[in-house]
Amino acid sequence: MTKIPHLHQLLPHDTPMVLVDELIDVGEEHIHCQVTVREDCIFFNAHSRAIPGYVGIEFMAQSVAGWSGYHSWLQDQPSPIGFLLGCRRYQAECSAFSEGDTLDIFAERLMESNGMAVFSCRIEHQGQLLATSQLNAFVPSQEKLDQMIGHSQDNRTTS
Repeated sequence: MTKIPHLHQLLPHDTPMVLVDELIDVGEEHIHCQVTVREDCIFFNAHSRAIPGYVGIEFMAQSVAGWSGYHSWLQDQPSPIGFLLGCRRYQAECSAFSEGDTLDIFAERLMESNGMAVFSCRIEHQGQLLATSQLNAFVPSQEKLDQMIGHSQDNRTTS
């Protein structure tokens, strides 16, 4: 069996915006990633020694991006650019994720059609549920992405 690349190679992100650390498990409908809360995270608060709970949405989104990158890798394609369209019912049982905690991020694909996808996500620490949400994402075709980028560049030059 071919070895799966490191999670960071599956994400279309660069440092310092890569927030998740490891790919634990991935399959047709799911992904499990981990992140350890450390002070080198761009969102780390040195005073509270924690990362704000709302950053959990980005942990979930990057896990979904890892799932997408994995499936592109299987097809010998580069990791696609995707867009987080929305987050529904983000519920956090904590206001912050504490330094040193290893968080397990799980995402399960509920639906996918024409580049639009819905994932059910959760974050756990040592089996305790910390946050849940449903994420809506969009991965445009390369043609649509080029069109979107071209339009935004046209708007910048004419403004």
